[in-house]
Amino acid sequence: MKNVRIWFKKIGTARFISHLDLNRCMLRAIHKAKIPLWYTQGFNPHAFITFALPLSLGIAGERESMDIRLEDTELTREELISRLNAALPDDIPVFDATEPVMKPGEIACASFIMELETENICAEEAVSRIKGMLEQENIIVPKHTKSGIVDLDIKPFLRKTEIAPKTGLIEIQTVLPAGSNMNVNPLLICDAIKTYLKLDFYADIKRTNLYNADFQIFV
Repeated sequence: MKNVRIWFKKIGTARFISHLDLNRCMLRAIHKAKIPLWYTQGFNPHAFITFALPLSLGIAGERESMDIRLEDTELTREELISRLNAALPDDIPVFDATEPVMKPGEIACASFIMELETENICAEEAVSRIKGMLEQENIIVPKHTKSGIVDLDIKPFLRKTEIAPKTGLIEIQTVLPAGSNMNVNPLLICDAIKTYLKLDFYADIKRTNLYNADFQIFV
């Protein structure tokens, strides 16, 4: 047996499928590709498959990972990638397969690129207004938690946030907490812009990388 970390993208229309549906899609693809997946022992055996950090619905992922355990140690990296891509939708392409190094529990933050397309206001003016909002002492938005909705001040989490106009769009690059203790969804930034600035826009958001507490890329 050997553990393998599968690296894939979740883009296009695939960003609108839930994490549960992604899990089902991957299991079906593995079965269709005849990947020799290891199953747990006992009365109710199940496949060993786990994802590093699920994406929120509607957010794309440029570097997502899934850990599996193989019974066949002779299956090559190239053959594994080829078989999976032949069985997966085009919007969930596999681009690498490696030996796991870090544990998912080490993930502390994630980087995002957000592109906002505004209505009735030019990108330059919108950028100026958003930068002004970020200079406020507090930026309070409602956050859904397991215990209900709480008011969260996201200002302390926006230190690594850059905003600039880009060919008629607003591009926001940010790094946000993404660990088990604290997780800040980039959609909260969108909520803040809508609440404080009353701007209407379409948001295209993608997660680009995951990092540990020392800001090393998750591998």
